[in-house]
Amino acid sequence: MRLRIKKLSDDATVPVYAYHGDAGCDLFSCSEVVLPPGGRAMVPTGLALAIPDGYAGFVQPRSGLAAKHGVSVLNTPGLIDSKYRGELCVILVNLDPAQAYTVAKGDKIAQLVIQRVEEVDFDLVEELDETARGVGGFGSSGRA
Repeated sequence: MRLRIKKLSDDATVPVYAYHGDAGCDLFSCSEVVLPPGGRAMVPTGLALAIPDGYAGFVQPRSGLAAKHGVSVLNTPGLIDSKYRGELCVILVNLDPAQAYTVAKGDKIAQLVIQRVEEVDFDLVEELDETARGVGGFGSSGRA
């Protein structure tokens, strides 16, 4: 698949895959942002995407940032609809209660996964089919 991308800033970095076959490509910050302990910020990438119909982009955290610094994507996964053409920004949160974290220009801040998505029609019914799980929700499968 080819994906059209536009640089909105000279400081923007085009996403890259770290390894052949990776599901997610790295997204980079195009400005410096300080995340205070427990704080959050919208971090710009300086990019806009043209995701084709039938696909969506999902912005997900980087495991290294989470494990080493307690920094994650707040609304994970962040959803980019196919018709959106604005700047791709990542809402980062610093979950460390004591240490600030500085995102430098050019830092890897998140991963972008492009996936096929289905548009569905909803049929309102009186009953749903029964399954072995039924209405069992949170914790219904037992403790791991």
